[in-house]
Amino acid sequence: MATFVLVHGGGYGGWCWQRLTPLLRSGGHEVYTPTLTGLGGRAYLLGPEVDLDTHIEDVGAVLRYEDLHDVILVGHSYAGMVLTGVADRAPSRIGHLVFLDAAAPSDGESLDARVPGLMGEARRHSRVIDGVEVVLWVRPEAGRHYGVTNHEALAWMQGRLTPHPWRTFEQPLRLIDEAAVRRIPRTDINCTTPMPGADADPEERSKGADRVWEIDTGHDLMITEPEAVAELFLRLASL
Repeated sequence: MATFVLVHGGGYGGWCWQRLTPLLRSGGHEVYTPTLTGLGGRAYLLGPEVDLDTHIEDVGAVLRYEDLHDVILVGHSYAGMVLTGVADRAPSRIGHLVFLDAAAPSDGESLDARVPGLMGEARRHSRVIDGVEVVLWVRPEAGRHYGVTNHEALAWMQGRLTPHPWRTFEQPLRLIDEAAVRRIPRTDINCTTPMPGADADPEERSKGADRVWEIDTGHDLMITEPEAVAELFLRLASL
């Protein structure tokens, strides 16, 4: 039995894994899907102090208080930033890192610096609410931007997406021991149809991964192709 901790991307919440988690649990695996502060069901906690470090601590707290070890830690999209920070702070608890069409940053990088085109477009539509600059405002059928085309899935997403605090995208990631992070086994699972403005060179993004797999779909592959994602996760669990 493996333990999966699945971390969602910007504007999402732990809800986004609902189509995937039953496929993992049916195989006897343990699955945690934390929601990051200020997003999804924890949107009421949004405040000026929420930053990348807050989200790293969110996930680190799950590992610590649930006493999890040898975890397969998965991060989608923005959560690649979070994943890397958690790996730096709690390397002994992690058995494998999975970047699910996610950013794989180095020390000192922010998501804004990694994908300036994508982040620049997001910030162009930012608003300040109660002293917090937020981006990724939910528009009609917002899921299409993330590669979702199924009308049922789009409607399901529409009522659950939330704006995202800009500060988390802007803050550089600070690593204590980057070499230790790089020693943790890593798998990249990328989609074949990236979002406009995303990394143009997926090979460059996946440099340093122990294995790289692709799924023929758009960015939100855990929603559009949950069976294919689950199959790869289960393969990792059997290694």
